[in-house]
Amino acid sequence: MISLLCANDETDAHQALVICSFGLYSSFVTRASSFLSMSISRFRAILYTAVAIVAVAGLADATYLTVQALTGETLTCGGSPDCFRVLGSSYAKLGGMPVAMLGALAYFAVFTFATFAAFGYSRASRFLALTVGAMFLMTLWLLYGQAYLLHAYCRYCLFSAAITFLIAGLLIAVPPSQRRSGA
Repeated sequence: MISLLCANDETDAHQALVICSFGLYSSFVTRASSFLSMSISRFRAILYTAVAIVAVAGLADATYLTVQALTGETLTCGGSPDCFRVLGSSYAKLGGMPVAMLGALAYFAVFTFATFAAFGYSRASRFLALTVGAMFLMTLWLLYGQAYLLHAYCRYCLFSAAITFLIAGLLIAVPPSQRRSGA
């Protein structure tokens, strides 16, 4: 319709230019806003997918530490005595359960919630945020314990802390969802 109106010889040239410009502008704005909303939802899905992938790395780390704690095997920490000191301390257990097992459960929950959030489930993103917030606070406590109470660092624990901070950073980067008003 825009091209027919623009090509009509009977209309004033100035009027045709204004009408054509407005039509092209509104068409551009419609397409640009449509593209922008699609790219934001796609960006959100990509970030949730990245969170899920990073959570698998954390799950592997926490599972390894859990198996080592439950079987009583010694860890290969590259010859660092600090690793044994941290993992053998009273801070490595919570209620008789290895903290690494709680970490493995948390990373599995993050993987699950991030996967569902990537497919658009809004409740999953809320549970994901709550889980990562709890993990973040627990990580801060455990880092405090390593630095100020034990004066020793475990490489696997620091890797897990880095993974948790990375997941939290990725979640902060997720754009907020647009809700429809007036419904």
